Amino acid sequence: MSVRVLIVDDSATMRGLIAATLCRDPAISVVGEAADPLEARQAIKTLNPDVVTLDVEMPNMNGLEFLEKIMRLRPTRVIMVSTVTERGASTTIKALEIGAFDCVAKPSSKDPRSFDELPAKIKAIAASPIGRHEPLRSESVRVEAAASRREAPTAASRYAPDGRLVAIGSSTGGVEALLTILSHFPENCPPTIVTQHMPPVFTASFAARLDRMCKPQVAEATDGAPILPGRVYLAPGGAAHLEVVKSVGGYRCRLSNTEAVNGHRPSVDVLFNSVAQSAGRNALGVILTGMGRDGAQGLLAMRKLGAETIGQDEASSLVYGMPKAAFEIGGVGKQLTLQRIAAQILTSTNQ
Repeated sequence: MSVRVLIVDDSATMRGLIAATLCRDPAISVVGEAADPLEARQAIKTLNPDVVTLDVEMPNMNGLEFLEKIMRLRPTRVIMVSTVTERGASTTIKALEIGAFDCVAKPSSKDPRSFDELPAKIKAIAASPIGRHEPLRSESVRVEAAASRREAPTAASRYAPDGRLVAIGSSTGGVEALLTILSHFPENCPPTIVTQHMPPVFTASFAARLDRMCKPQVAEATDGAPILPGRVYLAPGGAAHLEVVKSVGGYRCRLSNTEAVNGHRPSVDVLFNSVAQSAGRNALGVILTGMGRDGAQGLLAMRKLGAETIGQDEASSLVYGMPKAAFEIGGVGKQLTLQRIAAQILTSTNQ
């Protein structure tokens, strides 16, 4: 049975482009189109689509307002379709926090093939139970909770740097997963390096929001940056692979513009393989929700060289693809729910 998709975009040209992309896949059926949220609301009721593609900026009601209403009144699998601009990226990150399952960038001169992954994303999301993906709390609530955690003495707050570093890889559903984990990190957390599959520009907005909502300092990685406790480094989306290299006195970030690996740049496999070679048993690897196999071989390489490795379990993964692939080949040492991963990371790096 094909996946039923509703396309919501105020541009007839963009609706046509999305429809043409999806119709090339026989497992997907475009059941309707809507030019604004008012039309979309009726179409969702009438057509009951499996997945909705939703434009960020539209007349009558913007995509965020409409998404909030959808998630409150009729939870639906939604993929945001956004322009690759700072404003569009920032809004899309907020949409992912509200409850959108994933995002894609609209084609541009820099990335004319940005829709190539859209059919695969739609099929992966359609297979995920809606109840598994719950909207995150608002930023104000999360910031308030983070402030209260600063005042509460915990074992995590006593982390003492011992040369160990944490490498995390994620994709579809990763915004929610990373926020959940990093919001429990103390201010002097173990140095943490993250590759999250995202379109260009989007990771800058995501890093900025993480920095506001979590106690450690979070930023996009820059070439040559020293990797320090209390810092989280996010691979620039669509721009370069993020690697870890050993240097005098510690580790540094290296950005590489080599070819895509597993169809991705940045690639989780590239990050994990570099950590395996640079840090060996002084590292801890975590693979989170996402479709495909990126990161599986790299996590296995880390484990073979003595690193502790953790995989998100199926029950808490939006898409149990990357963690499953890593688990099946023996790359995962411990399989945990999302809610237990942060505590395990902090316990392990305190030893």
